[in-house]
Amino acid sequence: MSKKILIVEDEFIVANDLSMMLEKAGYDVCDIADSVEEAREIIARQKPQLVLLDIHLKGKLTGIDLAKQLAEEQIAFVYLSANSNQKILEEAKATQPYGFMVKPFREKDVLVSLEIAQYLHEQNMLIKRNNEQMLQSALIDILSEETEWSQKFLKIAKTIQPYAPFDYLAVGMKNLDSLPYDGISFLRTSFNDYQVIGFDELMNISGLKKAELLKLQEPSTDDTFSAVYNENDFTDRCKYNAAKRFVARTFHMRSNLVMYVPVTGRPGFTFSFYSRKDDIYANRHLALINKLQKPLSMAIDGLFVSHKNVKPAYQVVKPNAAPQQKLRTGFDGIIGSSHLLLTALDHLTLVAPMETSVLILGESGTGKERFAKSIHSRSSRSKKQIIVVNCAALPTHLIESELFGHEKGAFTGAVEKRAGKFEQAAGGTIFLDEIGELPLEAQSKLLRVLQEKEIERLGGKETIRVDVRIIAATNCNLEKEVAAGKFRLDLYYRLNIFPIVLPALRERKEDIPELVGHFVAKYAERAGKAGMSISQQALSDLTHYHWPGNVRELEHLIERNVLLNRGNVIERISLPSSKPETDIAVTDTKVKTIDDNEREYILAVLKKCNGRISGPGGAAELLDVPSTTLNSKMKRLGITRKHVGG
Repeated sequence: MSKKILIVEDEFIVANDLSMMLEKAGYDVCDIADSVEEAREIIARQKPQLVLLDIHLKGKLTGIDLAKQLAEEQIAFVYLSANSNQKILEEAKATQPYGFMVKPFREKDVLVSLEIAQYLHEQNMLIKRNNEQMLQSALIDILSEETEWSQKFLKIAKTIQPYAPFDYLAVGMKNLDSLPYDGISFLRTSFNDYQVIGFDELMNISGLKKAELLKLQEPSTDDTFSAVYNENDFTDRCKYNAAKRFVARTFHMRSNLVMYVPVTGRPGFTFSFYSRKDDIYANRHLALINKLQKPLSMAIDGLFVSHKNVKPAYQVVKPNAAPQQKLRTGFDGIIGSSHLLLTALDHLTLVAPMETSVLILGESGTGKERFAKSIHSRSSRSKKQIIVVNCAALPTHLIESELFGHEKGAFTGAVEKRAGKFEQAAGGTIFLDEIGELPLEAQSKLLRVLQEKEIERLGGKETIRVDVRIIAATNCNLEKEVAAGKFRLDLYYRLNIFPIVLPALRERKEDIPELVGHFVAKYAERAGKAGMSISQQALSDLTHYHWPGNVRELEHLIERNVLLNRGNVIERISLPSSKPETDIAVTDTKVKTIDDNEREYILAVLKKCNGRISGPGGAAELLDVPSTTLNSKMKRLGITRKHVGG
């Protein structure tokens, strides 16, 4: 049975050409619409399975407005527009399309894009259904276990975390007297570690008296329905809801997802998820918890009867107890427990078992390669190798040969046939680092590989099928690159199926003590100086530094100081800048962007090195980054040798 497709495009010639192209290929084009209003009528009547959607249409509403409806109704869609406005691109990206076709269309590209969109949509729906069923089953099994309620809810918290991410979860904090357990909550402290907080512990943490805390727990209308509160909605809700205001202030939360679970004959209770991010919850989270509501309610009904009048004791972590040593994340070389890092690790855990492409975004030195290798090691391809390619380091004239291979005699110097990186990664993963540095011609060829899963060696005529998972990474803003015409829009959307954003070290400074401890121990052992430590003053200096080179810079700095230190304690550390971050004053009326500050910083270092980039005493060495990375940063920031007198 052919797929039913709706074309939403206000240029008649473009729409008509597309329609004929699709019908020739066996698709059922149910209709053509030139406005959102007309498209909505057709969707209600025809129920298409896929929509080709232009962004700019007749009328006040845009294709992005329609895309939000399509996403909620789980109808696959692909954008048609070649609009390069960055704001529009960001809005379009947020709707999570299954592709982006750039006008004018090549017939083969259109058909391949549709096949990919259908495949991704079917896989996403299958994964979603399977995940929902497994999650329901897992939660009901946990509730049925013969164990304390605190342990049941802790297991539920860990199980639901990848699907409804949270930094703080309050369970049963309302209507306490109607249920066979006391209120309990969980504060996430590391990747798989949570502090369990009962009523007494909450009193100690907040400093409130029992009567004051009980007053906060009085039932309200907010506890009788599921809802999402992000950004301003959460701030407004906190004005009227004392319990939410209390959590926001005590634990610094900025958004909230509420799951109401009714209990037969009783007021019911809530799972209230909170996050430090202000925009993390969406309609998909609300749809998921609404599906979980009924099975959980039925399970609780049965357990309420069987556990009537049972008041279990709790094992909780006392807030005034000796602090526990932080646990590592369990990911090779990835250390820390800040909420931004944990969010990235949650995403890694979700996407690793899938076959989908991944785009890792983050500044240089944030650990993008480590994340890529962790994704590979947790995938079904882990027994095969991961091939790492630094796109910024590839000579322009050799890019095609390096990636796709070449035949003997394909160019001067090609004395033998050679397999490229894609062939070497067969059955495994290829990691394309600094993907934003690929020239446009190479981007076009990479797009074909992504779409058609086949390559041609340079100078060859044979088509070679490749079975490779692609993980890409970049330290630049690809939306800006697209808007500037430096990166292909369709390639961006093809890579951006599952983005993972890595935080800069300055955004997760609470992880610095743990990282420093790890690096000191690691390099002290290598140098035969086991037992070396670092002073509180040195640690304080490190915490207040702004870290333009991120974790890589921190690691290299600690390594040097371990090697140079004569005693068993590193008392002071000489930092590249004499002023810590807190001393940096903004003298201009206009606040500088991160790119502006980074450009000035690199220029200052280059001048100090007399324009020398690589080698001993060069800027790359001082900045603790590879010279290829520094060159790529300079190119992106528009820094040339004339700026430093080189």
